[in-house]
Amino acid sequence: MKTSSRSVVDPFIVMDVMEAARAAEVAGRHIIHMEVGQPGTPAPVAARAALAEAMQDQAMGYTVALGLPELRARIAGLYKEWYGIDLDPARVIVTPGSSGAFILAFTTLFDAGARVGLGEPGYPSYRQILSALDLAPVGIQTSAENRLQPVPADLSGRELDGLIVASPANPSGTMLDRGAMEGLIHASADQGISFISDEIYHGIQYEGRAVSALEISDDVYVINSFSKYFSMTGWRVGWMVVPEDHVRVIERLAQNMFICPSHASQLVALAAMECGDELEGNMDVYRENRRLMLEGLPQAGFDRIAPPDGAFYIYADVSSMTGDSRAFADEILREAGVAVTPGLDFDPVRGAGTLRFSYARATEDIVEGLARLKAFMDKRGTG
Repeated sequence: MKTSSRSVVDPFIVMDVMEAARAAEVAGRHIIHMEVGQPGTPAPVAARAALAEAMQDQAMGYTVALGLPELRARIAGLYKEWYGIDLDPARVIVTPGSSGAFILAFTTLFDAGARVGLGEPGYPSYRQILSALDLAPVGIQTSAENRLQPVPADLSGRELDGLIVASPANPSGTMLDRGAMEGLIHASADQGISFISDEIYHGIQYEGRAVSALEISDDVYVINSFSKYFSMTGWRVGWMVVPEDHVRVIERLAQNMFICPSHASQLVALAAMECGDELEGNMDVYRENRRLMLEGLPQAGFDRIAPPDGAFYIYADVSSMTGDSRAFADEILREAGVAVTPGLDFDPVRGAGTLRFSYARATEDIVEGLARLKAFMDKRGTG
């Protein structure tokens, strides 16, 4: 049978790196994982306990398509706690991870052929999901001067139907301050561009507070997830907030595409939102890991890095060392036993000269990984 042209998307290279690291571990090697954007911690203890209790007397069947009403209400409450926003829970839609939210958002907002802008470097699945939906991803090459984030001038002349931004960003960890976010939202509104804000790393920030697009406008889509701050990657549950008159449109799509998010995952998510002490304990680990990375990577020779305001990544310019970041990442894995992600995942134009390092794992892994990287670079003669 033939496959569709829509199915021709690029691989998610970090997943290939994960598989290569797994194969090395099966062969008996000890690998330090700096490739994957995944907390090294499980879902909070009390959240897992709540699910174990619920499973004794609940069937874990379908929920309504938009998610458990009590979870939607609790998510709305989070916006009051974090941003001072009074949010109607009816605008909150629980999704199968942020990936499910992207699919629903792109399908709701854009007809086939629509042009959607995205900053480069940026999360690679934006581009691939858009392509699979017969939409046209439009890469916007960002600059270090603008903290690797789009600015209003970047929108002119591109004939965009949509724009997606992330703050804190993956892979750079940089954030948009309120003025920068306002500028992009207002420029988008002036040009009839639908604005989508990926806020999946909110809660994980080090230099000030992340700004939500909902603090500026209700005429935006905001996407978030329990994967990162709430340490629930494998549970596959996220959410989005949309204008009131879009809720029923998305509900019909969600009913048919997904039926509903996982009932079990929604229960864990609801309980996780009350586990602030444990979650802040995870943040203490990230803060220490970040400090170690900002000190240790330059000592190993990786000194051209973006300022990581949030998330748990360091994005490094290694163009003086290699013109093939994928081969360089393979060499680091093979020789140093450290898995890192080639920049080609995030930037098809300049990514051959960049690497992403994740510091989401345990601190002892970060210490060991930095030591291995320094030894490797010293031996290579580039440290």
